Amino acid sequence: MSKHEQTAKSVLEKIGGESNVKTMTHCMTRLRFELRDNDKADRAALENTPGVMGTNIAGTQFQVIIGNDVPKVYEQINKIGAFGGGGAAQDDDVPKKKSNPFSALLDIISGIFTPLLPALAGAGMIKALLSVSDAFGWMAADGSTYQILKVIGDGTFFFLPILIAFSAAKKFGSSMFLAAAIAGAVLHPELTALFGSGGDLNFLGLPVTVVTYSSSVIPILLAIWASSYVEKFLDKVIPSALKLLFVPMLTLLVIVPATLIAFGPVGSIIGEGLAGGITWLLDNTGIFGGLVLGGTMSLIIMTGMHWALVPIAILSLAEQNFDYILPIMFAANLGQAGATFGVFLRSRNPQFKALSLSTSFSAMMGITEPAMYGVNMRLKKPFVSGLIGGAAGGAIYGLFHVKIYVMAGGAGLPGIPAMIGPTFVYGMIGMAVAFAVGAAVTFVMGFKDIAVPASETAAAADAVAPAASAEAAPVAAVTPAIVEIRNTELSSPLTGTVKALADVDDATFAGEYMGKGIAVVPSAGVVTAPADGIVNSLAVTKHAVGMQTADGTELLIHIGLNTVRLKGQHFNVLVEEGQAVTAGQPLITFNMNAIRAAGYDLTTPMIVTNTKEFEGFTALHSSSIEAGQPLLKLDVATPKLEALGD
Repeated sequence: MSKHEQTAKSVLEKIGGESNVKTMTHCMTRLRFELRDNDKADRAALENTPGVMGTNIAGTQFQVIIGNDVPKVYEQINKIGAFGGGGAAQDDDVPKKKSNPFSALLDIISGIFTPLLPALAGAGMIKALLSVSDAFGWMAADGSTYQILKVIGDGTFFFLPILIAFSAAKKFGSSMFLAAAIAGAVLHPELTALFGSGGDLNFLGLPVTVVTYSSSVIPILLAIWASSYVEKFLDKVIPSALKLLFVPMLTLLVIVPATLIAFGPVGSIIGEGLAGGITWLLDNTGIFGGLVLGGTMSLIIMTGMHWALVPIAILSLAEQNFDYILPIMFAANLGQAGATFGVFLRSRNPQFKALSLSTSFSAMMGITEPAMYGVNMRLKKPFVSGLIGGAAGGAIYGLFHVKIYVMAGGAGLPGIPAMIGPTFVYGMIGMAVAFAVGAAVTFVMGFKDIAVPASETAAAADAVAPAASAEAAPVAAVTPAIVEIRNTELSSPLTGTVKALADVDDATFAGEYMGKGIAVVPSAGVVTAPADGIVNSLAVTKHAVGMQTADGTELLIHIGLNTVRLKGQHFNVLVEEGQAVTAGQPLITFNMNAIRAAGYDLTTPMIVTNTKEFEGFTALHSSSIEAGQPLLKLDVATPKLEALGD
């Protein structure tokens, strides 16, 4: 079974099985499910599935972030259940959950504009190339080659209402071709000429307002939304034998005049107001507006609210020939890319470093989901660093009023040609600053690293035995992994005085029931890692930590004797299960005076719980010792060969 088949099978199982899936689609990085019940999906299990970078819920849509392999996983899931664009029949007995109107609106906008992006990006890139040609004088602007390229680039935007109508009708469940016919009518050259003739216009005595429909967005959205209801109503009341003729005819006769009389003027006012409002905001607030929008844009993208900004950006380009919004998205994306690159620079986990580097590059190209969900949000602090980077870049964009002049490429490096114009240099500086600040803040702020799954180690749950011991507090554990056992040298986890394990005033430790080791009576209340490795267990009472070193030694460090009875009081844990740590890194701090005052012996045993793997245990210190100084040398047991029979 291929890795994509395994991922597909696992994803389908963890979202609640085939019966929980209504429909499934995918974009460039995500599987987008409409589930019968989102609560049946096990998000934690999904996020730990190989091949899955994270999950997200936007409105009613359950999203599984896969990355660049999403088409292959989508294909494998469809082989199992054939959910693409359809899904199993709706169960009448499954209770439907209401979504709030705002989430529903975002879902509609996303569903309409996502399919249009390839056409918009392709045509936008051609317009951007023509801008480059103008800047460098590559082609004569009055030449036929230039003019034909201009038509190719402009065609998509001039006839944008037709594309929107087609996509909107698909989303609203009405006839896509009838919707295109409505858009074609309002774009007809004779209507344009009629608008240009001057004088009062009316239809059956009702006033018609002059509106420019080419490149418009909101008027046609309103028209097709209304058309879907009119069409469905007519389909119900008109006899079957007459539907083919009268449903489309009456729909056109109702909707096209309604668009000219009402939807067009209202939509135009709304569109101009939105585009003008954003322009006014950034023109008048400058650096502050850019900083706030840049710093919050990734949050806006997470909620799906950025789809509400896309039509405004398109409107701004159509009305004013420039847009302020999309450059801010550039800054936000580069901030997240920089934060992920900072993770790559700082992480000590080879697999996670590779993931961070690849997703950082994807984010630079405008595809941020793998970086945000697979790395930055997973580690939390880098996501905040990315927001700071976006704010820094956005501040520059707001200060210098950076614009884009065409819709080109993604909101990242491929979109650079869209910025060619008077503010181009500041646009490039803003992107560089966003990336650099995101990376620098991540590197300086740090984060709790993630362990490589193959290196997650055996828990010290076994190390808190025997069951009769008063020290057997519950311990959370990480799944064991196979690690090659090697000779190793362990440093002291504490500053204090070395004590032989046999001299410890506890029969369980002194009798080596849990394994061989050594003890330290501390003079400072900080436990540090005795070697590089993984924290694989922490007692819920905070008094003990288990880890596996990079050389395969399994350890239990137990602070004090009978301190389980303190129930975590006076202890402060600094790490998490599964976290990679380096030798000398603080693991737990504790209040020595308070613990001693409570009547407890602070002698701290360090036990090698996989003692059987070693035959040599050599103490390297026998008196006072500083944390980090060599304390115990372990030699791997030599395999014994049994005598062969005759």
